[in-house]
Amino acid sequence: MALGNVTSSPKILVFSTEKISDPAIDMAGLLKLHYPPTVYTLPVPCSSAIKPRWILHALEQGFDGVFIAADGTDCPYGESCTEKTGAIVSMTQQMMKEKGMDPARLKMAAICSVCSEPFVRHVKSFTEYLSKPSN
Repeated sequence: MALGNVTSSPKILVFSTEKISDPAIDMAGLLKLHYPPTVYTLPVPCSSAIKPRWILHALEQGFDGVFIAADGTDCPYGESCTEKTGAIVSMTQQMMKEKGMDPARLKMAAICSVCSEPFVRHVKSFTEYLSKPSN
């Protein structure tokens, strides 16, 4: 996907979990770990509750990518959170293919409550991918 303005970063919507990944994202700011200002977070209670239609809607409304900062094994709502979230991502990527969208515009990674640096690395890497002219 070519971006209209080469100097701007891609818009990325991050679904973060209130109890697990949100504190890590907040800590990234406190530690002054820099990532693009075009990264927007939307907190949810559990990553396995994200609906494919929410992801598709974000992409259709102008977000260049969606990143799910999943709970992983730390989820307070259930041990199978990672598997359920992974299934949602797979199903949504299939739907994206059917709509002619690049399924790599959707990423997921487990981000623990103290994983500020890994979060920033993931977001920067995703931004680089989305910034390539062929996407």
